[in-house]
Amino acid sequence: MSESRTVAAGELHVEELLDALEAGERVVVRTEFLGSEHEVMLRYDGSTFYCDTPTRLHRHDSREEMRTCLENQGYATA
Repeated sequence: MSESRTVAAGELHVEELLDALEAGERVVVRTEFLGSEHEVMLRYDGSTFYCDTPTRLHRHDSREEMRTCLENQGYATA
C-alpha cells in the first residue's frame, strides 16, 4: 500500500502536492465546507489523478488539469 499523509487545505504548494502524488503518495486534505470539516483523498495511479471528495470522485487526465483543480478548490497554494 502507498504512503499517505494528512495536510490542511492550502498547507502545501501545488507543485509539492503534485510531486508527492506522482511519487505514489496518497494525500488526505482536510478542508472546511458549509461549516463542517471534510477530508478529500488525492491520489495518482500512474495515468489518472483522483480527487475523492465526500460527494464525488473527480478524475483528471493530466498534471495540468489536476493543478487547476487543486488551485480552484483551495487544496494547495499556487
